[in-house]
Amino acid sequence: MGFSHENSAQHFRLVPDSGTIEVIADDANDVATRDDIRMHLSHIAKMFTDGDFQLPLFIHATVPPGVPVMKTKRGAITYAFEPTTNGGQVRIASADPEAVKAIHEFLFFQIEDHRTGDSKVIAPPSHE
Repeated sequence: MGFSHENSAQHFRLVPDSGTIEVIADDANDVATRDDIRMHLSHIAKMFTDGDFQLPLFIHATVPPGVPVMKTKRGAITYAFEPTTNGGQVRIASADPEAVKAIHEFLFFQIEDHRTGDSKVIAPPSHE
């Protein structure tokens, strides 16, 4: 995936219009892992924007739920990479109800398959 899973943590967050894929380096001083995370997530945002979901297929050995709709609704979904203090995140958003449902299905699957323990409750967006 381009960064060490041993030195990082993944999280998948759900909000009403979207969700995020977040990866953070375990050690705030681990600049190499932080930079690898940022490079990987910026690449993911570009791939998903282009309708390319081959990486999730490769990682999970199956097409994750939501992906077929996310591909067909690709013009209605935005994928924005944002750096964070110790890593980065990809914010996935849409105003299209069918696309939002697909995004949530995709993120539910990620939470289960990666066993992150993240909540599957759709939370209100934070105001950071």
